[in-house]
Formats: sequence, C-alpha cells, structure tokens
Amino acid sequence: MTTRREFMEESAGAVAGLAFVTCGLPGPASAQAQTQPRRREVVVNGRRVKTVDVHAHCAVPEAMALMNRKVSPETLLMSKASDRIRAMDEQGIDVEALSINPYWYKTDRDVARQLIQIQNEKLAEACAANPDRFVAFASVALQHPDLAAEQLEEGVKKYGLRGAGLGGSVDGEELSNPRFHPFWAKAEQLGVLVFIHPQADGSPATLGSRLKGSGGLENAIGNPLETTIALSHLIFEGTLDQFPGLKICAAHGGGYLPSYAARSDAICVTFPDRCTKPLKKKPTEYLRQLYFDSLVFTPEALRHLVAETGSGQIVMGTDYPFPWTRTSVDHILGTPGLSDDERIAMLGGTAARLLGIKS
Repeated sequence: MTTRREFMEESAGAVAGLAFVTCGLPGPASAQAQTQPRRREVVVNGRRVKTVDVHAHCAVPEAMALMNRKVSPETLLMSKASDRIRAMDEQGIDVEALSINPYWYKTDRDVARQLIQIQNEKLAEACAANPDRFVAFASVALQHPDLAAEQLEEGVKKYGLRGAGLGGSVDGEELSNPRFHPFWAKAEQLGVLVFIHPQADGSPATLGSRLKGSGGLENAIGNPLETTIALSHLIFEGTLDQFPGLKICAAHGGGYLPSYAARSDAICVTFPDRCTKPLKKKPTEYLRQLYFDSLVFTPEALRHLVAETGSGQIVMGTDYPFPWTRTSVDHILGTPGLSDDERIAMLGGTAARLLGIKS
C-alpha cells in the first residue's frame, strides 16, 4: 500500500488533470508574467497574518468524464496553478482550501469509487506541487455511507487531505438521515473539518418553478436555503448530539439560519409537540459548535453573524472563482467592533487550526 509520504513524493510537481474553475484573467500568459503584482501581505496591528480561504472551488475533468460531464464553459478552465496563485496574491490570500461540489450522488458504487479516487489523487497532487498555498477537502461518495467513510480515511491518511466536502443533501436525503451515521462517526473519529456547500439539485431543484424568472433566485435564495435546511436537520434530528465532536463548516455564512436562529428556539416553546427529538441544548446553542464562512455581503451582516455564532466560529471564504467578492480580507478588516485578535482568527487563525496549516 502506498504511504502518504510516498504518494506526495511521487506527486510533487504533477498537477495534470486538475482544472481550476475561474473567472479568468485577461491577456496572454507572457503579458501577465511581466505585470505580475506583488503579493499582498496582510498585517493586523503590525503583525503579519497568514490568511486562509476555506471556500475555493475547482474541478477534475478526468473524473467528470466518467459521468459524461464537462467543466463548462471552457473559458473558465485554468490549467496552471500559477494563474490562481496570482489571483490569491492580489487579494492577500495565502492558502486556499480546495473543494469540489458533489455532482456524483446518483452514481453506483463502482463508478463512485473510481471517480472519487481520481479526484482525491488530483487534489493531493495539486497540494503537493504548491504545499504552501493549497490544502484540500477530500471528495466522498456519501450516497454509499460506508464507502464514504473509507474514502475520507484514505483521503486524510494516504493523500494528506484535510477533511471532506459535502453537498447540502444527498439525492433528496438529508445529511441527518441515520444511514449517514457511519460517515459522521468517521469524521468525528478523525477530528477533521467537514465543509458543507449547497448544490443545484438540492433545494434549488426541489423548489422548481418558484425560483424561475429574474434574479437568479435558484442561487440567490435557493443555495442559502439548502444550507439552512441541512444545518437545521442536523440540529433538530439530534445528529450534533450524537456526534458532539464533529467539526462542520457551512458555506455562505450558514445560509439564513444564523440570521433567524431565535425562531428555532421559539418553535419548541410555542409548539413543543413539533420538536419530536429531545435535544441536549437550545437549538441556537448549537451554532456555537458549528463554523461559518465569512461570505456575507456587508459589515453589518458580518457583525451580526459574529454576534449570533461567536467570532471564534467564523472563517474566511471567497467562493472563488465565482466573483461574489474580491475583498474578503478587507471585509473582515473593515467590519467595526472586532478586536485585533478576532480579526486575526477570522482571517486565518481558526481555519489554520482546523485544517492543520502551519502558521
């Protein structure tokens, strides 16, 4: 069996087959090299801060081909890590945690096994080629929970991946479904971070025609709702009680849950018969054991997220390469009411601890 060290030695410098999905940078490569900007170093009160982006996407075309899928459009592909690193340097991001949004939850076991192996190998190769700039979340075939547990363990122990990336639901099933407990037990045992990101075939698809029309509502509303539902079920179905050591990070600031969390407490008071699973804490108290990325869009939104969850639960996220923001660092630096230590933790300190990144 190949050890993690042997795999990294074989993979160092080899990133063929990994495609970064990106908004692109204009101009030919030679012109870009001549005008490459100086790497932005983030400083808080005279202290250099290592910044970590927990929410950065990529794709592996070789794996997607097993399902007759392609990364689209072609102009969004990046074949060289140097292009992405240049964008990171401009924004002041030192390390990206790469993840791949699940598209394989309907595949059978054999295809899922092959697809995930390809993806995790390519992710590990990208990290080995630029170990100071990239870490990655393992892909897992959660529709086959026992296989997913094996893939997570292999991803962490053999390939050096730092956790797992999940969708907000699995082919219509909630992440709190007891059949997924083998995976949650393995994640808790390994002590690694699980990053939950919404996907198009979750709530955006099930709400169907109600999200059609102007405004891109399947994304603007549907994606945050998918995360809100996933987290709410993990709380109310007792999953977080059963696996209290889980480390879960939710994309897009946790969706709507932190903004209206008090209603989750009130439902059990107003209609106690509807809270059918006894919980060890009030629903809002579970927010203090979850993590949330900082991808909310105003200083007030970030201030409120901190107020509801605690600054120690916030990590920086950009959703790269989707152009929601290029100012994630400044968003944290510019939000009023935060101490220097809180800013340092949110910019990278907390994520570095969760992902095993050396400071």
